[in-house]
Amino acid sequence: MKIAVFPGSFDPITRGHESIVNRASSLFDIIYVAIGVNHNKKYLFDLETRKKFIEATFSSNSKVKVIDYKKLTVELCQDLNANYILRGLRNGGDYDYEYSISQANRQMDERIETIFLATEPKFSAINSSIVRDIYRNGGDIKAFIPDAIKL
Repeated sequence: MKIAVFPGSFDPITRGHESIVNRASSLFDIIYVAIGVNHNKKYLFDLETRKKFIEATFSSNSKVKVIDYKKLTVELCQDLNANYILRGLRNGGDYDYEYSISQANRQMDERIETIFLATEPKFSAINSSIVRDIYRNGGDIKAFIPDAIKL
């Protein structure tokens, strides 16, 4: 069974995240959208709200499971018998950052491969930080988040 973990804070999930998971669904039997919990980080949306957003986004995709975790992603993969970490890349900066993390993960467990999917061009400028900033300042974020999310 091919099991992948798609880790992130998803604060909030964006159309880019949605696209990566939907496109990866043909590659994996199960994709865990794994919300990393960092108590030192100030989130816009609480954990339960982020979970509900993601569950609503993928409600028709039985391959997607939503979980949260408070450990290293490699340890989560080991616990779930997942041999893949799924990451989306918007640009070269993302690649440089994600490549370094993938190498560290590989040092910790060589059985776990990181799979990179390039973001669709129409989503390459979207990231959660920008979406949060727009939302905090009263802007309309509907164009940047999945249709299933109602704010």
